[in-house]
Amino acid sequence: MTARHAPPAAPITLYRYALSGHAHRAQLALSLLDLPHVLVDVDLKQGEHKQPAFLRLNPFGQVPVIDDAGTVVHDSNAILVYLATRHDPARRWLPTAPEAQAAVQVWLSAAAGPIAFGPAAARLVTVFGAKLDADGAIARAHQLLRVMEPLLASRSFLVGEGPTIADIAGYSYISAAPEGNVDLAPYPAVRAWLQRIEALPGFVPFPKTAVGLAA
Repeated sequence: MTARHAPPAAPITLYRYALSGHAHRAQLALSLLDLPHVLVDVDLKQGEHKQPAFLRLNPFGQVPVIDDAGTVVHDSNAILVYLATRHDPARRWLPTAPEAQAAVQVWLSAAAGPIAFGPAAARLVTVFGAKLDADGAIARAHQLLRVMEPLLASRSFLVGEGPTIADIAGYSYISAAPEGNVDLAPYPAVRAWLQRIEALPGFVPFPKTAVGLAA
């Protein structure tokens, strides 16, 4: 029998913007870990994230932020590590073995690097009108996908046969890559990996936008 974690004493508050893949990472982690939570939408268009009340939560003025009974954590990858360490005693989502932890960290770094500057940046252009080099972002996205494809052809998830926070960190922007004109058709193993994540108990989808190849 698998031991269940004790739920937090009170729901965790997630401050988010629904179309932010970074915020979706945090929401996906909360849901996959079966943690009670409430969502608070931050109005980025009106600059709510730059107001003093929000800056007290995150001086960088960015979503997501979580408040876990007074423990405030910002940065999506930091939130994943915190949740997996604090609320998953079995350490399914962040293994304790040094080699596995290092492998997870590789993909957290990828989330902050190639994913952020590849599929996430390409989507910023089409969804939000960001003045970025779309062609360069698309090219970086395909470089990343060409690394992921053979890896995921040989295993079910990014770090072995079970899901970890590495998969949570990668899912949102890669699933939404077609919105940024990044075609996933040439990458069947990547698409199968996305489907495996979507089949996990507690999965919550990333809201879709009808732009780019998804139009």
